[in-house]
Amino acid sequence: MSKGMTKEDVLKYVKDNEVRFIRLWFTDILGFLKSFAITDQELEGAFDEGMGFDGSSIEGFGRIQESDMIAWPDPSTFVMLPWRREAGGTARMFCDIKNPDETPFEGDPRNVLKRTLKRAADKGYTMYVGPELEYFYLRDNCSTQVIDSGGYFDLTPLDVASDLRRKTIIAMQELGIQVEYSHHEVAPSQHEIDLRYKEAMLMADQVMTYRLTVKEIAQAHGIYATFMPKPIFGENGSGMHTHQSLFEGPRNVFFDADDEYNLSKEGKSYIAGLVKHAPELALVTNQWVNSYKRLVPGYEAPIYSCWARRNRSALVRVPMYKPGKEQATRVELRNPDPACNPYLAFAVMLGAGLKGMEEGYELPPEATNNIYEMTAQEREDQGIESLPEDLYDAINQFKESEVAHEVLGERVCESLIVNKQKEWDEYKAIVTPYELERYLPIL
Repeated sequence: MSKGMTKEDVLKYVKDNEVRFIRLWFTDILGFLKSFAITDQELEGAFDEGMGFDGSSIEGFGRIQESDMIAWPDPSTFVMLPWRREAGGTARMFCDIKNPDETPFEGDPRNVLKRTLKRAADKGYTMYVGPELEYFYLRDNCSTQVIDSGGYFDLTPLDVASDLRRKTIIAMQELGIQVEYSHHEVAPSQHEIDLRYKEAMLMADQVMTYRLTVKEIAQAHGIYATFMPKPIFGENGSGMHTHQSLFEGPRNVFFDADDEYNLSKEGKSYIAGLVKHAPELALVTNQWVNSYKRLVPGYEAPIYSCWARRNRSALVRVPMYKPGKEQATRVELRNPDPACNPYLAFAVMLGAGLKGMEEGYELPPEATNNIYEMTAQEREDQGIESLPEDLYDAINQFKESEVAHEVLGERVCESLIVNKQKEWDEYKAIVTPYELERYLPIL
């Protein structure tokens, strides 16, 4: 059950192992996993003709007058679900969403990433990504009661959290996902499992699988796992630092052994593209009201658009773990959070980087000082822009973004703007506990 299975491989496996149910997975524009199940008897027909469904109730999919959609399973994503072993077990496959005439549906996030990767492939490039997803274990989904008080890299005695992480990794390995390493993060009950870098489409599928696996294993043990960017006030939020590189065959496009930074001209322009366009694309990488509670000073998350090597306050970092080694040369974007849609997020990252390469952006000076301690004038003098302060700011910058519209297409952009404007309007009307505590006794 490895990557590269064909239709015939899947049909044979299902028959030989008496697999009764296959779940077909896809995502809406917000990155929520959608699924429906078919039986083994329907599988061959699904491969040949797809499976029709009503897309009118899926966020960002069909309008009422154009709601018919077809899900086409991708046999290369076939895998058995380790938490559904009864009666022959249950398998899953990711699907590409198509229109009734079998053309790719422009609102399908997987199709958006596929289009952007083809744009890179036409130039000879393959994108690899390695995301670091952080999350919290909580007692339930009604409170923020933590289950451990560990800190960064703490080796704690065997407890619920460390056991959950171990079982999650085992399940992920059964799903064919390579785990690079895992550890306790800075905040109490905050954990991180890092995935081995892969080609971007495969990795986006794995991120969706990762998030579900974490939640499934936690739920099976009476614990709630959340990828909410900032669930606990006064503690670090959860990020999805995303390492990325472009390869041309076996050659790392970002690497230049003769450069002082070991960065090629293309690598520098790619970074410049990320730095320049990250603020206008934050609606994709940081799409929730809560995302901007994480992007504030004092909690290690970036709030200014700049780059550096060792400076972890920068938005874009060039890791120096193995300086001078071609295969390890990469860039790390630090503002995305783990509640984003990985297909759209990887697409806009690549789109911003390619824009920088295509137009020959100049790499701005490296931010060697702590950006948080610089004055506003000092940042302005160095051309360092701020990331959006809140979702409303992100919406307005996104509306004017040429890169967003080029990469995502009008359908997805329109849907995101409408959905996020509604979220902001609902949020700003809420009377919060902060307001009641601060103003009710004195006003």
